[in-house]
Amino acid sequence: MTCSALVLLMIPGVGFFYSGLARRKSALSLIMLAMLSIAVVDFQWFFWGYSLTFSHTGSSFIGDLSNFGLMKTLAQPSVGSTKVPDLLFCLYQGMFAAITPALAIGAAVDRARVLPCIVFMFVWATIVYDPIAYWTWNANGWSFVMGGLDFAGGTPVHISSGAAALAFSVMIGKRTGYAKSAGLPYRPHNVTHIVLGTVFLWVGWFGFNGGSALAANMRAVMACIVTHLAASVGGITWVLLDYRLEKKWSVVGFCSGAIAGLVAITPGSGFVTPWAAVIFGIVGGIGCNFATKLKFLMGVDEALDIFAVHGIGGIIGNLLTGLFAADYIAALDGFTAIPGGWINHNYVQLGYQIADCVAGFSYSFVLTCVILFIMNLIPGLSLRIDNEEIGVDDHQLGEFAYDYVELQRHTSDIFQPTSGEVAAPVSGRAGSSKSSEGPEKMV
Repeated sequence: MTCSALVLLMIPGVGFFYSGLARRKSALSLIMLAMLSIAVVDFQWFFWGYSLTFSHTGSSFIGDLSNFGLMKTLAQPSVGSTKVPDLLFCLYQGMFAAITPALAIGAAVDRARVLPCIVFMFVWATIVYDPIAYWTWNANGWSFVMGGLDFAGGTPVHISSGAAALAFSVMIGKRTGYAKSAGLPYRPHNVTHIVLGTVFLWVGWFGFNGGSALAANMRAVMACIVTHLAASVGGITWVLLDYRLEKKWSVVGFCSGAIAGLVAITPGSGFVTPWAAVIFGIVGGIGCNFATKLKFLMGVDEALDIFAVHGIGGIIGNLLTGLFAADYIAALDGFTAIPGGWINHNYVQLGYQIADCVAGFSYSFVLTCVILFIMNLIPGLSLRIDNEEIGVDDHQLGEFAYDYVELQRHTSDIFQPTSGEVAAPVSGRAGSSKSSEGPEKMV
């Protein structure tokens, strides 16, 4: 239950992290979308998401509706562990389901309407997340049966959200002013938000990875150790890579590297040794750093580098797990037996990991494109706002993250002077731009 709360804490962390990276005119909308992901997916999980993902019966691809509406979901031993009841397992895994669309929806920055994003979260969680999580973690799933190793969500959470963010960016199109050679250059508007989001995520990841042991045992402790180590090494690696170019110690670079290390270690956190975690952090930091250039090669306006950090980072983590998974680390819980990876001379494991990566990425990318294409044809669900200049916060929310986003405000609709009176400046609702005469060109 504590780990469920820690993973829940990560979701507003995602919102703050994305908000800080974005321009201030879209800052509040990204926090709002992260919070909406909690609410929308929580209902979806109750409605049929848990049953489709963790029902005790089902095909090799998807579960059935035997636990529809959480019926028959109480104290029966769960799919995850015979020692964890269904209802508790449902609570914990529901947080994983909620954070995954929150990661992907960052691709909506600066240009997407809120209503289509809400609909997208529900549909995407059902059609994309649930099947991938099923085949990865349910004992009936094809990847689980094959022998794929994914301790805490390399494919269901990170690869799927990274692929979805890339697909979302392709389908919604480039932001106004985007240039292929330089993108849409601007500095992150609030580095403090980025640090705050990183803190929420880093702390929450102890529940994300450590809790995936589903018990308070030595395997859970090891998962926490390697998670913390990979994050630390990833942060240092990214900072050094940026320092070589600009001779500045980048706070944004450190936070990005820490997240890259956390993403990379996720699939292997219950399988690898501490010395391997150092490699995960270094390779994850380097790989994700250079992957941020891929969007320019592809000509895709993927603003927040979700594909680079979560998509590529998840793939790196999955592949490294195939190399460094150790049978004696998995056995720390007292009952898990795996053949291990290359360090156990089980060389076929890398092939299983590649198959899982390819299947998860391609499935998420293609299905996300199909979902968005169909949604965009439905009246009322068109994806883009019609005035990017004023920003998503003003266009969709009518509220702002800060009260200084405007230079001046027209107040004649609030106070109309009578004959002989002089209109005095009157402030409207804090953060409101309604009837503004000339809002600042926000960046």
